[in-house]
Amino acid sequence: MSTLSERILGGAAGEFVDREVDRAYAHDGTGVLTLEAWHAMGTNTVAFPERVYLLFDHIAPANNSTTAGLQAELRTFARSKGLHFCDVGSGICHQVMGEGSALPGEIIVGADSHTCTLGAFGAFATGVGATDMAAIWISGKSWFRVPETIAIHLEGNVRAPAEAKDLALAYVGRLGMDGATYRSIEFVGDGVAGLSMDSRQTVSNLAVETGAKTGLFYADEVTIQYLSESGQKTAIQHPEECRYEKEIGIDLDDIVPVVAVPPRVDSIKPAGDLLGLPLDQVFIGTCTNGRYEDLKRLAEILKGKRVRVRTVVAPASREVLLRAVGTGVIADIVQAGCVLLPPGCGPCLGAHMGVIGEGEICLSTANRNFRNRMGVGGEIYLCSVATAATSALAGELAVWEG
Repeated sequence: MSTLSERILGGAAGEFVDREVDRAYAHDGTGVLTLEAWHAMGTNTVAFPERVYLLFDHIAPANNSTTAGLQAELRTFARSKGLHFCDVGSGICHQVMGEGSALPGEIIVGADSHTCTLGAFGAFATGVGATDMAAIWISGKSWFRVPETIAIHLEGNVRAPAEAKDLALAYVGRLGMDGATYRSIEFVGDGVAGLSMDSRQTVSNLAVETGAKTGLFYADEVTIQYLSESGQKTAIQHPEECRYEKEIGIDLDDIVPVVAVPPRVDSIKPAGDLLGLPLDQVFIGTCTNGRYEDLKRLAEILKGKRVRVRTVVAPASREVLLRAVGTGVIADIVQAGCVLLPPGCGPCLGAHMGVIGEGEICLSTANRNFRNRMGVGGEIYLCSVATAATSALAGELAVWEG
């Protein structure tokens, strides 16, 4: 009997396998490097253009003329080769791929470390470098070392004021930033059924922050229903009896609001221990927490109130934005004094639209708080949407009462 990673890759843990890739994608940042490597390989071929995606999200729209020129070159390439292409405003690559493209049982590679997000759909989804991606463009294949698997058994239910992001930070804190290096993480147990697809993507997203190759949920009724809304018909993945390298149990009823203290994602403290921390900016969005479920919670907390610190909000995709506009969620967010950015990564990588200055503190729903990531000399504290929203209203770190 096999783990889900072993089943999808068709090999036992520790084996090296060559496999065709079902979907491969890059963004405007890694796409530039991938195209350079592709040219250097001396070919004019993309083996399976119908499997290749190029999505603009990292610096979208462009922040200067150099960026604009590089993006223009990528646009021309994508169109000339017949690739799937998503231009400025479409949204974050991982989110867009999760809106009906990523399917259970697939092998998905992305030229971005947070490709592991799509493991929420029961796919083996992992990040690769630009050179590997260029080789995949040419051959349609890649090699993999089948990873050993760590099982995280979830029981109970996440209850307010905690959220899925608090669960994600909690398991990163427990494993540490290198505790799952080159492992697959499987999230199993009765507690999985109570997590929405938005929540599962949040949980899978942080798997790479432990060093893991991917973070997998088995496709169940929740997955099937979610994908059916995009016109996809898929089957349930039933767990088998298998041997895990390590097993961890988490009672979801015990999850509380937490914060990752800079400069490490695994430096976790209860949010209550940091009450009153002064803030210069609150950022809500990214591939971790920019989905509709997140924006809806933000709006519910902010409705009829006014933020006391600059608050920047970036929907994860155009689809998320349209839904939030249609339900009045965006109106509540803007009326509360927030700044709405176009769908995409926004200031997460420190390129534009919300970069912080030296000595400034940003409370963020993103996935990384490394030194200088969002601006030289600034500090990033990671938290859930509810904690971010409540803190924006207070002008300092505060905890949602639920």
